[in-house]
Amino acid sequence: MPKTLLAEFTAREGARDEVARLILDYAEKVREEEGNLVFDVLTKEAEPRSFWIYEVYRDEEAFQAHLEAPYGGPFNTVLAPLIEEDASVLTFLVPVG
Repeated sequence: MPKTLLAEFTAREGARDEVARLILDYAEKVREEEGNLVFDVLTKEAEPRSFWIYEVYRDEEAFQAHLEAPYGGPFNTVLAPLIEEDASVLTFLVPVG
């Protein structure tokens, strides 16, 4: 079964462009992962500092491989002081029915 989630965070005032650059660079790497099916970076039209990342991985094993990728930790370390939350807020999603 695919592993699907939504990651959310809000860029601090003045950090939106830097956060956008970081997440788009990170997205390129994640999209190259064998088990990644979707990694869409979105923002709310009315709240451009709010970022939503829609992620789909082939299965739990692919998601775990994503978590162990060597670029994830450094990305999160650089991102942390640029966002309002302590870390990305993750919501795991499952199909209805």
